Amino acid sequence: MAEARPRLAVIVKGWPRLSETFIAQELVALEESGLDFDIWSLRHPTDKKTHPLHDRLRAKVHYLPEYLRDEPLRVARAVGAAADLPGFEAAATAYAADLDRDDTPNRRRRWGQACVLAHEMPHNVGGLYAHFLHTPSSVARYAAIMRGLPWSFSAHAKDIWTSPDWELSEKLSASHHGATFGATCTRFGAEHLRALADTPDRVDLVYHGLDLSRFPAPPDRRSRTPNAPFHMLSVGRLVEKKGFDNLIDALALLPATLDWHWTHIGGGPLDAAMSARAESHGIAHRITWRGACDQPEVIAAMRAADLFVLPSRIAADGDRDGLPNVLMEAASQKLPILSTPVSAIPEFIEDGIHGILTSDAPGALAAAMQDIAACPDKGTRMAEAACARLTADFLMHPGIAHLHDRLTTMLGCAG
Repeated sequence: MAEARPRLAVIVKGWPRLSETFIAQELVALEESGLDFDIWSLRHPTDKKTHPLHDRLRAKVHYLPEYLRDEPLRVARAVGAAADLPGFEAAATAYAADLDRDDTPNRRRRWGQACVLAHEMPHNVGGLYAHFLHTPSSVARYAAIMRGLPWSFSAHAKDIWTSPDWELSEKLSASHHGATFGATCTRFGAEHLRALADTPDRVDLVYHGLDLSRFPAPPDRRSRTPNAPFHMLSVGRLVEKKGFDNLIDALALLPATLDWHWTHIGGGPLDAAMSARAESHGIAHRITWRGACDQPEVIAAMRAADLFVLPSRIAADGDRDGLPNVLMEAASQKLPILSTPVSAIPEFIEDGIHGILTSDAPGALAAAMQDIAACPDKGTRMAEAACARLTADFLMHPGIAHLHDRLTTMLGCAG
């Protein structure tokens, strides 16, 4: 009897997560392209809603112990069994070297989760693929060494910019049991990782892109006049790197003659602080906080808005956006875009052509909002150009085909 083809183990930080629909989109497409895999999640879900993509995925989902203390018998069994695996000594050596430089509860938890993963993965797993280069890739790397398997990763934003260079370099080096290959979703991030890798070709640039079959055709936006109500929308977590504090300050600078309203979609740790900031400016009555929403709700809000605003910036700890999928989603609905030239955003939006890119200073943001409100035709023209650029260069399918080839090649090399 022919042996079953090797399966992939996909390691994610949490599943499902509304803020990471780009991962769901990719995994659904890879599954539909014929790739067989299970998902191994480091955390249990916290979102109350899911995305339609989550319902399309058929892969089995396994949850590793989120905290080792919660499942002590499972962890103890796994550590004992892992000690008999052929690569355990090499994995323990790699872990000890990491622990010397990063002796934290998080690091110790990664090792315990890796032991459980290595012990519980089926025998027909031929390779591992981690979404995010920090915690999930550490778990994947340790487990892959124990089982003698190749591993790979997809890197995005925070995982690149808040990880120490020594750790990134070792995960990109064959001499340290690094990844067979890695993919990242921006040219900006790819250049940074290639400079740290033992060979630049270990890192691929793979834009997430959009599957436009999941989105309705864009609405007709030619009806708004300069004096009509002006509805703005932002979608993003309420965290420092999204810059919503500066946006609220900018909204407070808008003239009383402009009939504006701003809607925010997304949760996050700064929700109370942002609400209080709006109250202190006396503009809370012009703002709607919708919290986390599912994808159909986000698209409906985009179709009803006149401007999409994302004032991204670099956070104090170095965290920053990559190329936010919400910008491409806004472009799919021909919604004019106002953002900042941070990280990879200029890879999609060229200032004055596909949208407006300005500094995140409140005065600059306010001036740009007034410009689009006063000149609807200008916004329409840029939105048309952004939609055309999306269709020409940022669709999902080329990236999925590339990842499918890379992953199946990796699985074929297993053993």
